[in-house]
Amino acid sequence: MSTLLFILGVLVMVVAIAFSIGLHEVGHLVPAKRFGVRVPQYMIGFGKTLWSFKRGDTEYGFKAIPLGGYIAMIGMYPPAKNKGVVGATDAPILRKSSTGMFQQMADEARHAAAEQLQPGDENRLFYKLPVYKRIIIMLGGPVMNLLIGVVMIGIVTVGFGMPSQTSTVEEVYQCVVPLGEESSRDSSVNNGCLPSDAPGPAYAAGLRPGDTITSFDGAPVGTTDWVELTQAIRGHAGESVPLTYEREGVEHSTTITPYKTERPVINDQGQLVTDAAGNPQTVEVGFIGMGSDVRNIQQPVSAVLPAVGQQVSGVAAVVLDLPARVAAVGKAAFSDTPRDPNGPISVVGVGRIAGEISAMEQIGVADKAASLISLIGGLNIALFVFNLIPLLPLDGGHIVGALFESVRRFFSKIFRRPDPGPVDIAKMLPLTYVVAVGMLVMGAVLIYADIVKPVSIFG
Repeated sequence: MSTLLFILGVLVMVVAIAFSIGLHEVGHLVPAKRFGVRVPQYMIGFGKTLWSFKRGDTEYGFKAIPLGGYIAMIGMYPPAKNKGVVGATDAPILRKSSTGMFQQMADEARHAAAEQLQPGDENRLFYKLPVYKRIIIMLGGPVMNLLIGVVMIGIVTVGFGMPSQTSTVEEVYQCVVPLGEESSRDSSVNNGCLPSDAPGPAYAAGLRPGDTITSFDGAPVGTTDWVELTQAIRGHAGESVPLTYEREGVEHSTTITPYKTERPVINDQGQLVTDAAGNPQTVEVGFIGMGSDVRNIQQPVSAVLPAVGQQVSGVAAVVLDLPARVAAVGKAAFSDTPRDPNGPISVVGVGRIAGEISAMEQIGVADKAASLISLIGGLNIALFVFNLIPLLPLDGGHIVGALFESVRRFFSKIFRRPDPGPVDIAKMLPLTYVVAVGMLVMGAVLIYADIVKPVSIFG
């Protein structure tokens, strides 16, 4: 049964990836057609066409390698300045230059593009559009992924709820174990306590698992105010503080004295703060020795965009350091070095995680659904950020090219110089091929690592 559930999770993610890619291309297709550009092809995948149909000017279909998608637009490459109009079929002009091979490459790309032209295409060329329309077309794909991500994360955040630390106590420690000794203690013997350990302040004050803290030092504590409560406790080391809690519907009062001890630094989101080497930072603070009950709490709609913003920020941090992170993944794949669970993964890794989530018997159906929807949302956020990288052949490269053209024409107008014309992205083909090869290599490394040393969210 677990194997079938694993396969089902993988299939769900395969379909989700296909739809995400397909809608990304729809994000390009709709504004392109709206602005009058002829689009000969809309394809999901690369390589040999498996199935297709034609409607109007466009052929829609699926190709053999489902690792992406594309739409073909007429007039992506403007004509060379010495060639006249697009559609000229004369042989490329060779010239003596250190970049002659690159010039030949650009001319051949223009020649191939010109062969797709049909009578009446003169005013349906992509490069002839105003800059803002070209930017809208190229932004359409990433924005579609962003919208999918917002919807998926919104469903999870508002509908299912987000895992949140609550003011209900899940565990109470009978003693204060010095930092660094937790792993060496046997919790089955006297609850892991030694005679030399200081008594746990929460246990000594009468708190037990299942109690719900309602106030601390006179300030009320809400259901989801665990982080604020923790910060207040850490700031009252050695002080006797009044505390109230509810047990089986009855409210009780007590006094608690947080123990001054060395503990990890925690930020406002309740996450550990590490130094440059990745080691947890510590500070002397108040500690009472208890843990929070984590439950899914439904959030207001206003919490959706901040949650999306956090994911965008996290993915952007990974993308900015992507080559180094992929190198680290490759090193882990070919050695005994542990793999960073927060590092990049491939579509194979995403599918495997989806399978693990579906096969876990300890997780309820609702939690499985929420996890898979959240995974789909995160995947689309990653596609949004990745496609905005300002390098060709990615959408961000085309956007930067259009912006550069706009700036160049603006200054030409200011200084009363001739219009420099559209930016010739065909001249960037050598760099485009380098980037494409680099992406293929990084993708191959990640896929290999996800096969031989996969990231497991369950350890």
